[in-house]
Amino acid sequence: ITMRDMALRGWRRTLKRALDIAVSAAALVALSPLLLLLIALVKLESRGPAFFVQRRTGLDMRPFPILKIRSMRMGAEAATGPIWARRDDPRVTRLGRFLRRTNLDELPQFINVLLGHMSIVGPRPERPEFVAQFRREIPRYAERHRERVGITGWAQVNGLRGNTSIEERTKYDLYYIENWSLLLDLEIIARTLLRSFRDPNAY
Repeated sequence: ITMRDMALRGWRRTLKRALDIAVSAAALVALSPLLLLLIALVKLESRGPAFFVQRRTGLDMRPFPILKIRSMRMGAEAATGPIWARRDDPRVTRLGRFLRRTNLDELPQFINVLLGHMSIVGPRPERPEFVAQFRREIPRYAERHRERVGITGWAQVNGLRGNTSIEERTKYDLYYIENWSLLLDLEIIARTLLRSFRDPNAY
């Protein structure tokens, strides 16, 4: 039997949720003109909805519908099924490349935060198909789902996103869960803002 110290308990979890609500509500109000502009550009570039809804795995392994601005052509996985995004992905539209490189496609996830599906900071949410695979292959992978997934996270600001090691990501995610503090969240948010438009693994 292994005992692990989980930092996010009691008043700490309440404090984190309060921060999530305050930041996501402020972000949606401040960024609403930009969101409307991006929605219009997506609609002008290609047919189909401006928003993309996809199932991801969240707290306690429960699935939820994640929201993004659509960056791929319609029916992108019709012939392949779920596959991992990669650099120079042919499924991505011209505007979508810009949205992904600048992380602007993820702005609607502030709605997920308000709804309680996600946190501002936490482990990156993955698709159920990949979660099932990683649980079989990577020790302690399921433990990262003891807390809400996040728009950004400790692994992400340390360069671990895109086509990078899932084992290393898991180590960073577990470190975050076991060592959470408000200052750590604020550091991650600040580092995310600094690297939002120059993340080499954003594709």
